[in-house]
Amino acid sequence: MAGIKLEQHMPTGLSTLDPVFDGGIPPGSVVLLKGDIGSGKVEFAYSSMISLSHLMGRENPNKKVMIPKEIRYITVTKRKESIIREISLSFHADILSNIDKIKFDDLSDIYFDTSLVPISWYSEYDDIIERMTARRKIHENLLTTLSFTLDEIEHQSMVIIDSLTEIATQYIAAGRWPDLSAYLRGMQRVAKKWNTTFYLILTKGILNQYQEIEVSDAMDAVIHFKWEESSSAKRQRVLYIEKFRGVMIHLEDRDLVKFSVKITPERGFEVSNIRVVI
Repeated sequence: MAGIKLEQHMPTGLSTLDPVFDGGIPPGSVVLLKGDIGSGKVEFAYSSMISLSHLMGRENPNKKVMIPKEIRYITVTKRKESIIREISLSFHADILSNIDKIKFDDLSDIYFDTSLVPISWYSEYDDIIERMTARRKIHENLLTTLSFTLDEIEHQSMVIIDSLTEIATQYIAAGRWPDLSAYLRGMQRVAKKWNTTFYLILTKGILNQYQEIEVSDAMDAVIHFKWEESSSAKRQRVLYIEKFRGVMIHLEDRDLVKFSVKITPERGFEVSNIRVVI
């Protein structure tokens, strides 16, 4: 990218988007993937981690490129098997050969423990003794448990949290929104110390306007996915880069803020063409 001098960057793994960022994004970025239902935000995360899994373990001669040492997918309510099944149904098998390099963390026990959902629906432990033993490893609330999980991850990694929507709704219901807001700002701070890139998935319209602005303000980058009506009256996925600290001014200078998107089984998430913002 002309005019940008980064010491290092971490690729998104998306071959049609990385050139826009001169090969990748600043390590330690906390990126909000915000969008309508089905607009591509989840597929963006899936495609990124699948592509990066192929780069892990390879010799990296380019010192300006930081390949993640770990890829961690943290799910709040979904089972690992459900995520892998969804990915397998969505993408061709030949691009999934290194999916075993991705590590999954499941926080559903701590999430559902405060709900009326029957234990047998979400817990992997049928035996009460096994469950009590496992509970000793789970901390008092969702964010504390998430913190201990993040502390175990090797620095210079990539972390996907699926999803911020579920965490936020639980904290709003408990009247603890300020706790979550402060936590996100703390995450944005420590991400730089760790050189770890975070993708946080948020469904648009769940939070109120002011909460959504507050979340966006705590992020390094906000990528907005949405549906738009095209001239042929067909719906088209589009991607807006609403915010990117240290990068946005260069994107705006080159009119690279809004993109047309397609998702294919062969290549996953792709930027199919670039739309000029007037």
